[in-house]
This record gives sequence, C-alpha cells and structure tokens, in this order.
Amino acid sequence: MQIQFEYLYALFLLLIIPGLYFLYSKYNSEKKESILKFSSLKIVKKSIMKKNFLRKHLPFILMMGILGLAVVGLANPQIPTLSVEKGINLSIVLDGSESMAASDYTPTRLDAAKNAITSLISKIGSQNNVGVVLFESGATTISYLTPDKEKSINTISSIEQGQGATAIGDGLSLGIDMASSIPDKKGVVILLSDGVHNSGLITPKEAIEYAKINNIQIHTIGLGSIEPVYLRDDIYGEPQYAELDEHTLVAIAQETGGNYYKSLDEQTLNEVFVTLSSNLEYEMEYSTIREWFIASAIGLLLFNSYIIYGRYRIIA
Repeated sequence: MQIQFEYLYALFLLLIIPGLYFLYSKYNSEKKESILKFSSLKIVKKSIMKKNFLRKHLPFILMMGILGLAVVGLANPQIPTLSVEKGINLSIVLDGSESMAASDYTPTRLDAAKNAITSLISKIGSQNNVGVVLFESGATTISYLTPDKEKSINTISSIEQGQGATAIGDGLSLGIDMASSIPDKKGVVILLSDGVHNSGLITPKEAIEYAKINNIQIHTIGLGSIEPVYLRDDIYGEPQYAELDEHTLVAIAQETGGNYYKSLDEQTLNEVFVTLSSNLEYEMEYSTIREWFIASAIGLLLFNSYIIYGRYRIIA
C-alpha cells in the first residue's frame, strides 16, 4: 500500500522518542542503584525487578506508542482511494505546417495524425480533460480543455492543412498553459511534429523550462518516413524535403519525464497511440487516514490510564 504524508516534516518529531527513552533509562538506572545501595535485601529486590520488568515499564512503552501515533497523525498520512483517479489534463499539440501535407501517410500526414488522435481521445475516460493546440508559423488553441470527448473529436475533424513554418516552441508553450490551467489533475502534453523548429517567438528550450516550472510531462511523436519526402522546389529550383528534428523531440521528452516515439507510416503512428493510451500516468486520488492514528492514540491513552489507575490495575 502506497502511503504519502501531507506534512512530511512533522515526522521529525519522532526523534523525541529516542531522547525520552534515554532519559527514562537513565532515571531507572539511578533509581535501581539507590534501592540496591540502601536495601538489606539486595538479592530479593533484584529478583522482583526482573519479574516485574514488563509491569513496571508498560506505561512508558504505551506512552511512547501514543506519542508515535500522534506524530504520524499530525503528518496527515494518506492512501490512494481505491478505483478513483483524479484523471489528467491532456493537451495535444499538433503540427499543422506545410510539411504535414506530405502524402507518404494515407491520405496525408495531417489526416493520419487527426485519425490517431481521435482514436486516443475515444479511449480515455470521462475523468480526463482534453484540449488541442495547432501550430505552424504561430500557435492557436483549437479546443479548450473539456471532459466532452465528442466536442474535442468534432474540433479535431475540422482542422485544415496550413502552409506555414514550424513554431514548435510556441505550440508547446500554449499546450503547457492549457495543461496547467485546471488544478488537481496531472498535466500531460502530447506533441506531434514532422519538422524542424524555424518560426515563432519561443524556442523549444524555453518551452522545456516552462514545462518544468509547471510540472508538465511531455510525450513527443516524430512523424517521419523511411525515404526522403519531397515537398516542393524552392525559388532557385532546388528540391525541398521534409526534415524531422529528432534530437529536439527526444530532448523535450527526456527533460520533462516523457517518452519519445518515432512513426514511419500511419500504421506505426496508430501503434504509437495505442502504446501511449496504455502508458499515460494518472494521478491517484488520496484520502486521509489520520483519524485511524488519532483513534489508536486515544485508545492506548485510555488503556494506559486504566492499567495505572484502574480498579484491577496490573501495575504494582
């Protein structure tokens, strides 16, 4: 069972127990020496002390137990609530730049990505919020965070191919803002891109730092192909090909606690999303068990009072 403490520093108070034990041991040692020194029945006293060891020290043992339980209760221990998950804020950041029109995926890279994203959203639970960001030369919010999966799917289907450049940093920053906009849920970003960052106001490195500050996990998916994909000729008549900056995508994932996935066609892209859907980390809902420790401490306190002052007390 996984236990977490809301006030972990309170557990340092447990260090009081060894100190009290030392003082208690020292007090009893001095008291014992005094009894043996002035008693003419030294042997008898020693024998009685050995027999009554538990009866003599039981109140102190119980008091240390009471103190320990009280300190743990003060730290507010919590355990996961069975079958309850807080869910996640999932922000999907999709590349809509010119290169996503490449037809090495069926029918295009953008359409294959839209289909895979739709499949993912249809599989995740209603406790999760989903939003979509589209970027090319800049970035824009297509769908704000919502638990309404149908709304998100309809929004994704309406995305159209753009002709701009690739502003990965801008898209990521907007996705990070979205994932952190609703508290008490884990923020996760899925970034899909097939290009090299060459536009926008924010660099991928700056976006990584922003994600770390907001405790956002980023998974990245690189859309590529086995063979170079021709896009067009430039103004000088030179052929231009789609390029994938895997180094940047790997760095984004690794530095934010996510994973990088490489896709080569629509089949491997769908496989990547199947893997992602099963590997998304959900933050568990925790409930306090502080009352258990407080009740146990009170129970021990009453029992300790009974054995000391009760009619049938066992303490000599």
